[in-house]
Amino acid sequence: MSDVNVRVELDGPFATVTVDRPKSLNALDSRTLEELEKACAHLSGRPELRGVIVTGAGEKAFVAGADIAEMNGMDETRARHFGALGQRVMDVIAALPVPVVAAVNGFALGGGCELALACDFIYASENARFGLPEVSLGILPGFGGTQRLTRLVGRARAKELIFTGDMIDAARAREIGLVLDVVPLPKLLPHARAALERVAQKGPLAVRRAKEAIDRGADLELADGLHLEREVFSDLFDSADRREGMKAFLEKRPPSFTGR
Repeated sequence: MSDVNVRVELDGPFATVTVDRPKSLNALDSRTLEELEKACAHLSGRPELRGVIVTGAGEKAFVAGADIAEMNGMDETRARHFGALGQRVMDVIAALPVPVVAAVNGFALGGGCELALACDFIYASENARFGLPEVSLGILPGFGGTQRLTRLVGRARAKELIFTGDMIDAARAREIGLVLDVVPLPKLLPHARAALERVAQKGPLAVRRAKEAIDRGADLELADGLHLEREVFSDLFDSADRREGMKAFLEKRPPSFTGR
């Protein structure tokens, strides 16, 4: 499926979601956000899906930010609705039950950085640049940046990036824990695909429940998070995948998982 500003390509158990507004450096306006939400709703209903790659069209930008031309005409009420839309879209992406990889192929600024932060992990090309420059416009990140960046890199580093509005390169983003791997641009999508292929060899139900345990547990006290882990751990023992995985291990053969 594809829309005007967002393309979705299905390839076996994987999907690639591409923000496709290269003339605007893939900036997120309301229409593009709505298309992203629609695309993710479509993907969440595909039980055969094992992973999603999110990227931007062209070689200059992943997503250069929210659309400033649209925001310039907003009053407080419209801005609140726009921020709510952006947060809702990032939440939908984060809630996809399969691993979501951001393949950052250029500028990931403002809303683009927030889009990457909504993914499970981030790979970047050598030409990628990251930043949350909203304070330069007299505003602050409104699509989850103040919250997700803090949880990923820590409070002090998040404050430094958000208060200064500084843009950092891919190597620096990796140093601070924002990015996992940095690769040459032609290798970016294959690198992301290879990671998902490794995940797809594992028990799909186990991967989905592990994502649930990590994401839900991250906001809990440790004792509550451990309780959640115990519950999910024990739930999986009733699954066909658990029986197959352990049987295959004992029989020294590759498992054949069904996601049940």
